[in-house]
Amino acid sequence: MSESTPRLRMRDISKRYGGVRAIRHADLTVRPGTVHALVGENGAGKSTLIKILAGAEHADSGTIEIDGDPVTIESTGAALDLGVQTVYQEPQLFGELTVAENFFVGREITSGPVIDWRRQAPRMFELLELVGLDRDLAATPIGHLSIATQQQVSIAKALLDDARILILDEPSAILTDTEIEVLFGVVRRLAEQGVAIIYISHRLDELFRIADEVTIMRDGRTVDTEPLADLTVREIAERMVGGELTEGAREPNPPGEVRLQLDSLSLEGHFENVSLSVRAGEIVGLYGLVGCGAAEVGDAIYGMRQPTSGRMEVMGSDARVSTPEAAKQRGIRMLPANRSAQGTFSFQSIAFNITIGSLGLLGKVAGWVSPAAERTIAGSLIDRLAVKTPSQRQPVSAMSGGNAQKVVLARQLVERPDLLVLAEPTQGVDVGAKEEIHQIVSDLADAETAILVITTDLAEVLRIADRVVVFRNGKIAEEFPPTATQAEVLTAAAGDIVSEGTS
Repeated sequence: MSESTPRLRMRDISKRYGGVRAIRHADLTVRPGTVHALVGENGAGKSTLIKILAGAEHADSGTIEIDGDPVTIESTGAALDLGVQTVYQEPQLFGELTVAENFFVGREITSGPVIDWRRQAPRMFELLELVGLDRDLAATPIGHLSIATQQQVSIAKALLDDARILILDEPSAILTDTEIEVLFGVVRRLAEQGVAIIYISHRLDELFRIADEVTIMRDGRTVDTEPLADLTVREIAERMVGGELTEGAREPNPPGEVRLQLDSLSLEGHFENVSLSVRAGEIVGLYGLVGCGAAEVGDAIYGMRQPTSGRMEVMGSDARVSTPEAAKQRGIRMLPANRSAQGTFSFQSIAFNITIGSLGLLGKVAGWVSPAAERTIAGSLIDRLAVKTPSQRQPVSAMSGGNAQKVVLARQLVERPDLLVLAEPTQGVDVGAKEEIHQIVSDLADAETAILVITTDLAEVLRIADRVVVFRNGKIAEEFPPTATQAEVLTAAAGDIVSEGTS
Protein backbone atom coordinates (compact mmCIF):
# COMPACT_ATOMS: atom_id res chain seq x y z
CA MET A 1 0.00 0.00 0.00
CA SER A 2 1.44 3.40 -1.00
CA GLU A 3 1.17 6.49 1.19
CA SER A 4 -1.40 7.95 -1.23
CA THR A 5 -3.71 4.92 -1.03
CA PRO A 6 -6.96 5.77 0.79
CA ARG A 7 -7.77 3.73 3.87
CA LEU A 8 -11.39 3.50 2.63
CA ARG A 9 -12.98 3.99 -0.76
CA MET A 10 -16.70 3.38 -1.30
CA ARG A 11 -17.89 3.99 -4.88
CA ASP A 12 -21.29 4.04 -6.61
CA ILE A 13 -23.08 2.67 -3.54
CA SER A 14 -26.87 2.27 -3.81
CA LYS A 15 -29.48 0.75 -1.49
CA ARG A 16 -33.24 0.31 -1.77
CA TYR A 17 -35.76 -0.73 0.90
CA GLY A 18 -38.83 -1.84 -1.00
CA GLY A 19 -40.03 1.27 -2.83
CA VAL A 20 -37.77 3.63 -0.86
CA ARG A 21 -34.33 4.46 -2.33
CA ALA A 22 -32.26 5.12 0.79
CA ILE A 23 -29.07 5.62 -1.23
CA ARG A 24 -29.14 6.55 -4.91
CA HIS A 25 -25.43 7.13 -5.51
CA ALA A 26 -22.84 7.58 -2.79
CA ASP A 27 -19.05 7.84 -2.78
CA LEU A 28 -16.87 8.10 0.31
CA THR A 29 -13.07 8.27 0.45
CA VAL A 30 -11.22 8.48 3.76
CA ARG A 31 -7.44 8.79 4.14
CA PRO A 32 -5.49 7.12 6.99
CA GLY A 33 -4.70 9.35 9.93
CA THR A 34 -7.53 11.79 9.19
CA VAL A 35 -10.89 12.67 10.71
CA HIS A 36 -13.52 12.69 7.97
CA ALA A 37 -16.92 14.21 8.78
CA LEU A 38 -20.07 12.76 7.18
CA VAL A 39 -23.10 15.05 7.32
CA GLY A 40 -26.58 15.28 5.85
CA GLU A 41 -30.19 15.76 6.80
CA ASN A 42 -32.03 12.90 8.48
CA GLY A 43 -33.02 10.63 5.61
CA ALA A 44 -30.10 11.78 3.42
CA GLY A 45 -28.63 8.25 3.50
CA LYS A 46 -25.60 8.63 5.74
CA SER A 47 -26.81 6.11 8.35
CA THR A 48 -27.50 3.53 5.63
CA LEU A 49 -24.07 4.13 4.11
CA ILE A 50 -22.41 3.55 7.48
CA LYS A 51 -24.49 0.43 8.12
CA ILE A 52 -23.23 -0.97 4.81
CA LEU A 53 -19.63 -0.31 5.82
CA ALA A 54 -20.25 -1.84 9.26
CA GLY A 55 -21.79 -4.98 7.74
CA ALA A 56 -25.28 -4.37 9.16
CA GLU A 57 -26.74 -3.85 5.67
CA HIS A 58 -25.76 -4.98 2.17
CA ALA A 59 -25.47 -2.58 -0.76
CA ASP A 60 -27.47 -3.30 -3.90
CA SER A 61 -24.57 -2.06 -6.03
CA GLY A 62 -21.16 -0.44 -5.70
CA THR A 63 -17.68 -1.37 -4.49
CA ILE A 64 -15.69 -1.06 -1.26
CA GLU A 65 -11.91 -0.98 -0.94
CA ILE A 66 -9.86 -0.95 2.26
CA ASP A 67 -6.18 -0.03 1.88
CA GLY A 68 -6.57 -0.51 -1.88
CA ASP A 69 -7.94 -4.06 -1.66
CA PRO A 70 -11.50 -4.83 -2.82
CA VAL A 71 -13.55 -6.29 0.05
CA THR A 72 -16.99 -7.81 0.51
CA ILE A 73 -18.55 -7.09 3.90
CA GLU A 74 -21.25 -9.71 4.46
CA SER A 75 -21.72 -9.28 8.20
CA THR A 76 -20.75 -7.20 11.22
CA GLY A 77 -18.25 -9.90 12.11
CA ALA A 78 -16.61 -9.54 8.71
CA ALA A 79 -16.39 -5.77 9.24
CA LEU A 80 -14.72 -6.27 12.62
CA ASP A 81 -12.22 -8.68 11.06
CA LEU A 82 -11.34 -5.95 8.55
CA GLY A 83 -10.72 -3.46 11.35
CA VAL A 84 -14.00 -1.51 11.03
CA GLN A 85 -15.30 -0.48 14.46
CA THR A 86 -18.50 1.49 15.13
CA VAL A 87 -19.59 3.48 18.17
CA TYR A 88 -23.25 4.50 18.05
CA GLN A 89 -24.95 7.50 19.65
CA GLU A 90 -26.79 5.32 22.18
CA PRO A 91 -24.42 2.99 24.06
CA GLN A 92 -24.70 -0.67 23.01
CA LEU A 93 -23.92 -2.12 26.44
CA PHE A 94 -25.41 -4.54 28.99
CA GLY A 95 -26.66 -2.56 31.97
CA GLU A 96 -26.47 -5.47 34.42
CA LEU A 97 -22.82 -6.28 33.63
CA THR A 98 -19.80 -4.41 34.96
CA VAL A 99 -17.57 -2.24 32.79
CA ALA A 100 -14.97 -5.02 32.72
CA GLU A 101 -17.55 -7.65 31.74
CA ASN A 102 -18.89 -5.42 28.96
CA PHE A 103 -15.39 -4.89 27.60
CA PHE A 104 -14.74 -8.57 27.00
CA VAL A 105 -18.21 -10.06 26.53
CA GLY A 106 -17.99 -12.60 23.73
CA ARG A 107 -14.20 -12.34 23.53
CA GLU A 108 -13.04 -13.26 27.02
CA ILE A 109 -9.44 -14.26 27.69
CA THR A 110 -9.52 -17.61 29.48
CA SER A 111 -7.26 -20.03 31.24
CA GLY A 112 -8.94 -23.32 30.57
CA PRO A 113 -12.65 -22.91 31.38
CA VAL A 114 -12.06 -19.86 33.63
CA ILE A 115 -11.92 -16.19 32.60
CA ASP A 116 -8.45 -14.80 33.26
CA TRP A 117 -9.29 -11.35 34.65
CA ARG A 118 -5.65 -10.64 35.47
CA ARG A 119 -4.61 -10.93 31.82
CA GLN A 120 -7.58 -8.85 30.65
CA ALA A 121 -7.10 -5.98 33.09
CA PRO A 122 -3.99 -4.13 31.75
CA ARG A 123 -5.40 -3.41 28.28
CA MET A 124 -8.79 -2.40 29.73
CA PHE A 125 -7.16 0.01 32.23
CA GLU A 126 -5.08 1.53 29.43
CA LEU A 127 -8.16 2.20 27.29
CA LEU A 128 -10.24 3.57 30.17
CA GLU A 129 -7.50 6.07 30.91
CA LEU A 130 -7.24 6.91 27.21
CA VAL A 131 -10.88 8.10 27.17
CA GLY A 132 -10.54 9.95 30.45
CA LEU A 133 -12.15 7.44 32.84
CA ASP A 134 -10.86 6.18 36.18
CA ARG A 135 -9.76 2.54 36.23
CA ASP A 136 -11.77 2.09 39.43
CA LEU A 137 -14.93 2.06 37.28
CA ALA A 138 -14.02 -1.42 36.00
CA ALA A 139 -16.08 -3.14 38.71
CA THR A 140 -19.09 -0.81 38.38
CA PRO A 141 -22.27 -2.07 36.66
CA ILE A 142 -22.92 -0.14 33.45
CA GLY A 143 -26.48 0.63 34.59
CA HIS A 144 -25.09 2.66 37.50
CA LEU A 145 -23.21 5.04 35.19
CA SER A 146 -24.50 8.18 33.49
CA ILE A 147 -25.30 8.00 29.77
CA ALA A 148 -22.30 10.21 29.06
CA THR A 149 -19.94 7.85 30.92
CA GLN A 150 -21.50 4.85 29.16
CA GLN A 151 -20.66 6.50 25.84
CA GLN A 152 -17.03 6.88 26.88
CA VAL A 153 -16.95 3.19 27.85
CA SER A 154 -18.37 2.32 24.40
CA ILE A 155 -15.55 4.21 22.69
CA ALA A 156 -12.92 2.53 24.85
CA LYS A 157 -14.44 -0.89 24.13
CA ALA A 158 -14.33 -0.23 20.37
CA LEU A 159 -10.60 0.34 20.64
CA LEU A 160 -9.98 -3.04 22.26
CA ASP A 161 -9.34 -4.59 18.85
CA ASP A 162 -6.96 -2.84 16.51
CA ALA A 163 -9.15 -0.52 14.45
CA ARG A 164 -8.18 0.63 10.97
CA ILE A 165 -11.45 2.52 10.51
CA LEU A 166 -13.39 3.93 13.47
CA ILE A 167 -16.95 5.17 12.88
CA LEU A 168 -18.26 7.59 15.50
CA ASP A 169 -22.02 8.09 15.06
CA GLU A 170 -23.11 11.26 16.91
CA PRO A 171 -20.56 10.61 19.71
CA SER A 172 -20.93 14.04 21.31
CA ALA A 173 -24.75 14.26 21.33
CA ILE A 174 -25.03 13.20 24.98
CA LEU A 175 -21.70 14.47 26.32
CA THR A 176 -20.93 17.59 28.35
CA ASP A 177 -18.50 20.20 27.02
CA THR A 178 -15.73 18.80 29.23
CA GLU A 179 -16.40 15.25 28.03
CA ILE A 180 -16.43 16.45 24.41
CA GLU A 181 -12.92 17.85 24.89
CA VAL A 182 -11.83 14.45 26.25
CA LEU A 183 -13.42 12.79 23.22
CA PHE A 184 -11.63 15.13 20.84
CA GLY A 185 -8.34 14.37 22.56
CA VAL A 186 -8.93 10.65 22.05
CA VAL A 187 -9.89 11.17 18.40
CA ARG A 188 -6.76 13.23 17.73
CA ARG A 189 -4.49 10.63 19.34
CA LEU A 190 -6.07 7.84 17.28
CA ALA A 191 -5.65 9.84 14.08
CA GLU A 192 -1.99 10.40 14.93
CA GLN A 193 -1.65 6.61 15.17
CA GLY A 194 -2.97 6.25 11.60
CA VAL A 195 -6.58 5.33 12.29
CA ALA A 196 -9.07 6.62 9.71
CA ILE A 197 -12.00 8.13 11.59
CA ILE A 198 -15.48 8.78 10.17
CA TYR A 199 -17.20 11.37 12.35
CA ILE A 200 -20.98 11.81 12.03
CA SER A 201 -22.52 14.79 13.78
CA HIS A 202 -25.42 17.23 13.50
CA ARG A 203 -23.39 19.78 15.49
CA LEU A 204 -21.83 21.40 12.47
CA ASP A 205 -19.78 23.93 14.44
CA GLU A 206 -17.84 21.19 16.25
CA LEU A 207 -16.66 19.68 12.96
CA PHE A 208 -14.29 22.62 12.49
CA ARG A 209 -12.61 21.72 15.78
CA ILE A 210 -11.98 18.06 14.99
CA ALA A 211 -12.39 17.11 11.31
CA ASP A 212 -10.07 17.51 8.31
CA GLU A 213 -12.54 16.90 5.50
CA VAL A 214 -16.31 16.63 5.12
CA THR A 215 -18.60 14.68 2.80
CA ILE A 216 -22.10 16.12 2.45
CA MET A 217 -25.10 13.94 1.54
CA ARG A 218 -28.52 14.98 0.30
CA ASP A 219 -31.43 12.84 -0.91
CA GLY A 220 -29.39 9.64 -1.00
CA ARG A 221 -26.45 11.15 -2.88
CA THR A 222 -23.05 12.53 -1.96
CA VAL A 223 -23.05 16.11 -3.23
CA ASP A 224 -19.66 17.42 -2.03
CA THR A 225 -16.39 16.37 -0.40
CA GLU A 226 -14.12 19.25 0.62
CA PRO A 227 -11.58 20.28 3.27
CA LEU A 228 -13.29 21.91 6.27
CA ALA A 229 -10.93 24.87 5.94
CA ASP A 230 -12.65 25.81 2.65
CA LEU A 231 -16.17 25.93 4.11
CA THR A 232 -18.31 27.68 6.72
CA VAL A 233 -21.06 26.23 8.92
CA ARG A 234 -23.68 28.05 6.87
CA GLU A 235 -22.31 26.75 3.57
CA ILE A 236 -22.41 23.17 4.84
CA ALA A 237 -25.96 23.60 6.16
CA GLU A 238 -27.21 25.08 2.89
CA ARG A 239 -25.65 22.30 0.83
CA MET A 240 -27.31 19.77 3.13
CA VAL A 241 -30.78 21.21 2.54
CA GLY A 242 -30.23 22.36 -1.03
CA GLY A 243 -31.11 26.01 -0.42
CA GLU A 244 -30.73 29.02 1.83
CA LEU A 245 -31.67 28.87 5.51
CA THR A 246 -33.86 31.38 7.26
CA GLU A 247 -32.53 32.92 10.44
CA GLY A 248 -33.49 35.15 13.35
CA ALA A 249 -35.59 34.88 16.50
CA ARG A 250 -39.38 34.56 16.31
CA GLU A 251 -41.73 37.44 17.00
CA PRO A 252 -43.27 36.95 20.48
CA ASN A 253 -47.04 36.83 20.93
CA PRO A 254 -48.92 39.17 23.30
CA PRO A 255 -48.86 37.57 26.80
CA GLY A 256 -51.87 35.37 27.55
CA GLU A 257 -53.16 33.77 30.73
CA VAL A 258 -50.72 31.96 33.02
CA ARG A 259 -50.90 28.24 32.21
CA LEU A 260 -48.05 27.07 34.46
CA GLN A 261 -46.79 28.62 37.69
CA LEU A 262 -43.98 27.12 39.77
CA ASP A 263 -43.34 28.59 43.23
CA SER A 264 -40.17 27.51 45.07
CA LEU A 265 -40.45 24.02 43.60
CA SER A 266 -37.70 21.69 44.84
CA LEU A 267 -36.61 18.10 44.34
CA GLU A 268 -33.93 17.05 46.77
CA GLY A 269 -30.65 16.26 45.07
CA HIS A 270 -31.72 17.74 41.72
CA PHE A 271 -33.11 21.30 41.94
CA GLU A 272 -34.33 23.81 44.51
CA ASN A 273 -36.51 26.92 44.80
CA VAL A 274 -37.51 27.02 41.15
CA SER A 275 -40.06 29.74 40.44
CA LEU A 276 -41.20 30.47 36.90
CA SER A 277 -44.33 30.96 34.82
CA VAL A 278 -45.39 30.08 31.28
CA ARG A 279 -48.26 31.92 29.60
CA ALA A 280 -50.57 30.98 26.75
CA GLY A 281 -48.88 31.66 23.42
CA GLU A 282 -45.46 31.93 25.04
CA ILE A 283 -42.34 29.84 24.51
CA VAL A 284 -40.11 29.81 27.59
CA GLY A 285 -36.67 28.26 27.18
CA LEU A 286 -35.10 26.54 30.18
CA TYR A 287 -31.43 26.30 29.23
CA GLY A 288 -28.49 24.75 31.05
CA LEU A 289 -25.50 22.48 30.61
CA VAL A 290 -25.88 18.70 30.80
CA GLY A 291 -26.58 17.64 34.40
CA CYS A 292 -27.70 21.07 35.61
CA GLY A 293 -31.08 19.79 36.85
CA ALA A 294 -33.31 21.38 34.20
CA ALA A 295 -34.37 17.99 32.81
CA GLU A 296 -35.63 16.96 36.24
CA VAL A 297 -37.83 20.07 36.39
CA GLY A 298 -39.59 18.83 33.26
CA ASP A 299 -39.98 15.37 34.79
CA ALA A 300 -41.60 16.91 37.89
CA ILE A 301 -44.05 18.96 35.83
CA TYR A 302 -45.14 15.82 33.96
CA GLY A 303 -45.47 13.68 37.09
CA MET A 304 -42.47 11.43 36.49
CA ARG A 305 -40.76 12.72 39.64
CA GLN A 306 -42.33 13.99 42.85
CA PRO A 307 -41.15 17.37 44.19
CA THR A 308 -40.11 17.42 47.84
CA SER A 309 -41.39 20.97 48.41
CA GLY A 310 -42.94 23.98 46.70
CA ARG A 311 -46.11 24.50 44.68
CA MET A 312 -47.22 24.04 41.09
CA GLU A 313 -50.31 25.61 39.55
CA VAL A 314 -51.79 24.63 36.19
CA MET A 315 -54.47 26.87 34.63
CA GLY A 316 -54.67 28.83 37.87
CA SER A 317 -55.41 25.84 40.10
CA ASP A 318 -53.12 24.04 42.53
CA ALA A 319 -51.87 20.91 40.78
CA ARG A 320 -50.84 17.67 42.46
CA VAL A 321 -49.42 15.84 39.47
CA SER A 322 -48.36 12.44 40.74
CA THR A 323 -48.27 10.54 37.43
CA PRO A 324 -48.03 11.28 33.70
CA GLU A 325 -51.68 10.25 33.39
CA ALA A 326 -52.61 12.88 35.98
CA ALA A 327 -50.59 15.42 33.99
CA LYS A 328 -52.49 14.54 30.81
CA GLN A 329 -55.78 15.05 32.61
CA ARG A 330 -54.62 18.58 33.48
CA GLY A 331 -53.90 19.34 29.82
CA ILE A 332 -50.12 18.79 30.00
CA ARG A 333 -48.20 16.87 27.33
CA MET A 334 -44.48 16.14 27.21
CA LEU A 335 -42.01 15.26 24.46
CA PRO A 336 -39.30 13.17 26.21
CA ALA A 337 -35.59 13.66 25.51
CA ASN A 338 -34.93 9.93 25.20
CA ARG A 339 -37.39 9.14 22.43
CA SER A 340 -36.03 5.62 21.81
CA ALA A 341 -36.65 4.51 25.41
CA GLN A 342 -39.61 6.70 26.41
CA GLY A 343 -41.14 8.01 23.20
CA THR A 344 -41.58 5.32 20.55
CA PHE A 345 -42.75 1.77 20.00
CA SER A 346 -40.08 1.32 17.35
CA PHE A 347 -41.46 -1.79 15.63
CA GLN A 348 -45.02 -0.52 15.55
CA SER A 349 -46.44 1.62 12.77
CA ILE A 350 -46.42 5.39 12.57
CA ALA A 351 -50.22 5.42 12.95
CA PHE A 352 -50.00 3.28 16.10
CA ASN A 353 -47.33 5.54 17.61
CA ILE A 354 -49.34 8.69 16.92
CA THR A 355 -52.66 7.45 18.32
CA ILE A 356 -51.62 5.13 21.18
CA GLY A 357 -51.95 7.92 23.75
CA SER A 358 -55.53 8.76 22.75
CA LEU A 359 -57.31 5.43 22.39
CA GLY A 360 -60.53 6.96 23.69
CA LEU A 361 -60.86 8.85 20.41
CA LEU A 362 -60.57 5.70 18.30
CA GLY A 363 -63.74 3.90 19.30
CA LYS A 364 -66.89 4.15 21.37
CA VAL A 365 -66.36 0.79 23.06
CA ALA A 366 -63.44 0.32 25.47
CA GLY A 367 -60.79 -1.93 23.99
CA TRP A 368 -62.02 -1.53 20.41
CA VAL A 369 -60.12 0.62 17.93
CA SER A 370 -61.60 1.97 14.71
CA PRO A 371 -59.00 1.55 11.94
CA ALA A 372 -60.69 4.36 10.00
CA ALA A 373 -60.42 6.76 12.95
CA GLU A 374 -56.78 5.79 13.44
CA ARG A 375 -56.01 6.46 9.77
CA THR A 376 -57.81 9.80 9.82
CA ILE A 377 -56.08 11.11 12.97
CA ALA A 378 -52.64 9.83 11.96
CA GLY A 379 -53.00 11.08 8.38
CA SER A 380 -53.99 14.55 9.53
CA LEU A 381 -50.96 14.91 11.79
CA ILE A 382 -48.57 13.37 9.24
CA ASP A 383 -49.66 16.08 6.80
CA ARG A 384 -49.64 18.84 9.41
CA LEU A 385 -46.11 18.07 10.63
CA ALA A 386 -44.79 17.17 7.15
CA VAL A 387 -43.66 13.69 8.23
CA LYS A 388 -41.79 12.08 5.35
CA THR A 389 -43.00 8.51 4.90
CA PRO A 390 -44.34 6.32 2.08
CA SER A 391 -47.08 5.01 4.37
CA GLN A 392 -48.48 5.53 7.85
CA ARG A 393 -48.12 1.76 8.26
CA GLN A 394 -44.32 2.06 8.08
CA PRO A 395 -42.61 1.09 11.37
CA VAL A 396 -40.96 3.95 13.23
CA SER A 397 -37.70 1.97 13.34
CA ALA A 398 -37.37 2.51 9.57
CA MET A 399 -37.58 6.30 9.87
CA SER A 400 -34.88 8.94 10.11
CA GLY A 401 -34.33 10.61 13.49
CA GLY A 402 -36.02 13.86 12.53
CA ASN A 403 -39.15 12.16 11.22
CA ALA A 404 -39.31 9.85 14.24
CA GLN A 405 -39.15 12.94 16.46
CA LYS A 406 -42.08 14.44 14.55
CA VAL A 407 -44.09 11.26 15.15
CA VAL A 408 -43.51 11.50 18.92
CA LEU A 409 -44.48 15.16 18.79
CA ALA A 410 -47.60 14.33 16.79
CA ARG A 411 -48.80 12.04 19.59
CA GLN A 412 -48.75 14.98 22.00
CA LEU A 413 -50.91 17.03 19.61
CA VAL A 414 -53.75 14.54 19.01
CA GLU A 415 -55.63 16.16 21.89
CA ARG A 416 -54.60 19.82 21.87
CA PRO A 417 -52.54 20.49 25.03
CA ASP A 418 -52.82 23.59 27.21
CA LEU A 419 -49.16 23.20 28.20
CA LEU A 420 -46.51 21.43 26.12
CA VAL A 421 -43.15 20.51 27.68
CA LEU A 422 -40.44 19.78 25.10
CA ALA A 423 -37.25 18.14 26.38
CA GLU A 424 -34.38 18.43 23.88
CA PRO A 425 -36.84 18.68 20.97
CA THR A 426 -34.21 18.59 18.21
CA GLN A 427 -31.48 16.45 19.79
CA GLY A 428 -29.92 14.22 17.16
CA VAL A 429 -31.82 15.67 14.21
CA ASP A 430 -30.35 17.45 11.21
CA VAL A 431 -30.46 21.14 10.43
CA GLY A 432 -33.39 20.85 8.00
CA ALA A 433 -35.58 18.86 10.42
CA LYS A 434 -34.58 21.27 13.20
CA GLU A 435 -35.90 24.20 11.15
CA GLU A 436 -39.17 22.34 10.56
CA ILE A 437 -39.63 21.42 14.23
CA HIS A 438 -38.89 25.00 15.30
CA GLN A 439 -41.60 26.22 12.90
CA ILE A 440 -44.08 23.66 14.27
CA VAL A 441 -43.38 24.82 17.82
CA SER A 442 -43.76 28.47 16.81
CA ASP A 443 -47.08 27.70 15.11
CA LEU A 444 -48.33 25.95 18.26
CA ALA A 445 -47.47 29.02 20.32
CA ASP A 446 -49.30 31.20 17.79
CA ALA A 447 -52.33 28.96 18.43
CA GLU A 448 -52.05 29.87 22.17
CA THR A 449 -50.39 26.72 23.46
CA ALA A 450 -48.06 27.45 26.40
CA ILE A 451 -44.67 25.86 25.69
CA LEU A 452 -41.69 25.12 27.94
CA VAL A 453 -38.59 24.09 25.98
CA ILE A 454 -35.89 22.39 28.06
CA THR A 455 -32.65 22.21 26.10
CA THR A 456 -28.86 22.15 26.25
CA ASP A 457 -28.70 23.61 22.72
CA LEU A 458 -27.71 27.26 23.14
CA ALA A 459 -28.36 28.35 19.56
CA GLU A 460 -31.76 26.67 19.65
CA VAL A 461 -32.98 28.36 22.83
CA LEU A 462 -32.00 31.81 21.53
CA ARG A 463 -33.68 31.09 18.21
CA ILE A 464 -37.02 29.82 19.47
CA ALA A 465 -37.72 31.17 22.98
CA ASP A 466 -39.50 34.38 23.97
CA ARG A 467 -37.68 34.26 27.32
CA VAL A 468 -34.55 32.31 28.24
CA VAL A 469 -34.32 31.06 31.83
CA VAL A 470 -30.78 29.87 32.57
CA PHE A 471 -30.34 26.94 34.96
CA ARG A 472 -27.10 26.20 36.82
CA ASN A 473 -26.38 23.72 39.61
CA GLY A 474 -30.07 23.02 40.27
CA LYS A 475 -31.10 26.68 40.47
CA ILE A 476 -32.32 29.45 38.20
CA ALA A 477 -29.26 31.61 37.60
CA GLU A 478 -30.59 34.37 35.36
CA GLU A 479 -33.25 35.28 32.78
CA PHE A 480 -32.58 36.79 29.34
CA PRO A 481 -34.54 38.09 26.36
CA PRO A 482 -33.95 36.28 23.04
CA THR A 483 -31.74 39.20 21.95
CA ALA A 484 -29.04 38.12 24.43
CA THR A 485 -25.75 36.91 22.98
CA GLN A 486 -24.56 33.32 23.24
CA ALA A 487 -21.63 34.53 25.36
CA GLU A 488 -23.97 36.16 27.91
CA VAL A 489 -26.18 33.09 28.23
CA LEU A 490 -23.28 30.63 28.34
CA THR A 491 -21.52 32.71 31.00
CA ALA A 492 -24.64 32.50 33.18
CA ALA A 493 -24.93 28.74 32.60
CA ALA A 494 -21.27 27.83 33.06
CA GLY A 495 -20.01 30.48 35.45
CA ASP A 496 -16.61 31.78 34.46
CA ILE A 497 -15.99 29.02 31.90
CA VAL A 498 -16.75 30.52 28.48
CA SER A 499 -14.72 30.62 25.28
CA GLU A 500 -13.50 34.00 24.14
CA GLY A 501 -15.21 35.22 21.02
CA THR A 502 -18.38 33.15 21.37
CA SER A 503 -21.32 35.16 20.15
